[in-house]
Amino acid sequence: MFLVRDLVSPRAWLATINHLAGLLIGLPVCFVLVFGAAFGFGFVPFALAGLPLLGVTMRLAEWYASAERARLGFLLGTRIPAWPAGAQAGYRWGIIPRRRMLRDRATWETLGYALLRPLVSTVAVALVLGAWTCGLVMVTLPLYNDLLPAGSAVIAGTAITGTAAMLISAGGGAALMIAAPQLARGFAAVDVALARWLLSPPSDLAARVSELEVSRERVVDAAEAERQRIERDLHDGAQQRLVALAMELGRAKAKFTDDVDAARLLVDQAHAQAKEALTELRNLVRGVHPPVLTDRGLDAALSGLIALCPVPVEMHVDVPVRPKASIEAVAYFVVAEALTNVAKHSRASRARVIVEGHGYPGTLTVVVSDDGIGGADPRGAGLSGLADRVSGVDGRLTVESPSGGPTIIAVELPCG
Repeated sequence: MFLVRDLVSPRAWLATINHLAGLLIGLPVCFVLVFGAAFGFGFVPFALAGLPLLGVTMRLAEWYASAERARLGFLLGTRIPAWPAGAQAGYRWGIIPRRRMLRDRATWETLGYALLRPLVSTVAVALVLGAWTCGLVMVTLPLYNDLLPAGSAVIAGTAITGTAAMLISAGGGAALMIAAPQLARGFAAVDVALARWLLSPPSDLAARVSELEVSRERVVDAAEAERQRIERDLHDGAQQRLVALAMELGRAKAKFTDDVDAARLLVDQAHAQAKEALTELRNLVRGVHPPVLTDRGLDAALSGLIALCPVPVEMHVDVPVRPKASIEAVAYFVVAEALTNVAKHSRASRARVIVEGHGYPGTLTVVVSDDGIGGADPRGAGLSGLADRVSGVDGRLTVESPSGGPTIIAVELPCG
């Protein structure tokens, strides 16, 4: 009964459909990827032609790998984990592959999967459909054997007639039909093994190493962007004010001998510019790592930050045990950047900041929400920079910002 029940088992038919889909999709994709990779590498000396073509081929290979994971998950119920990937880490301008992309193991294994998929699917389809069709033909042969043009079936010049031959035919056909579901499920297991081998990291440790490599690159990029921002703010802000201050003091010095009142006015202007430059420097330091954060912790540092926000902010901080300095700095930066976005883009009437520590060492959770218009793009410069900072300490950032609001930015940082 168990073997007969396999004939109508949904798993067996889904496995058969899986092999057909793998063949019908894999053949044209293999053709395109082979020619794309061949021409792309062939025209690499002519970079304007070769590199974009190679980038398009690799993009297609990535999409094909995603589609294959989805196909195996839908038809076979098997989840194939994907290789961790950095945000735009592999391409320049979305199409030119970086050098690291060409050395990446995942890239070549994806191309290898595209080459092997049609071969495996061809064998599977031939054997599985052959078992189904030959079994059905042999089982039903006694029903139409006498109606064939030759008067009976002919194999190797020998006519198949007689009760014994019909019984053998029906029994062999039944055996093939019973074996067909087993073949279908067996090749489905081969499909899954092939996908796990070439479309996913070989082990949890390898996935972790790959994820840390991506995280390191994102942290380096975030640090470089932060350095450029500090240089720009110093050059465009405080440096210009200090240059103007030096000029005002020079003019005042020249006028002290013959026009004291004018010199006094220039000194007053220089004093005002000095205070403005000092304010800009304090704001710059506050955006990087304020001293109060080191001295008194997140509660005091965030209180000072919220006091400067033009939008009313409700704050709740519950951190029984201070986390590491690096975690505190990231949490502070998240709140500072999020409140800056609230003030500039959200059109919110109020915001809320919740910071809570859970256990020891445990995790630190930061949630910033507002009642603005929503529509925040996680791939934008501001939020992607936050994601880079958070991933640098092995944290996780989620953004919920439907059109019309509200916007909720949640960060979970490990404190261990």
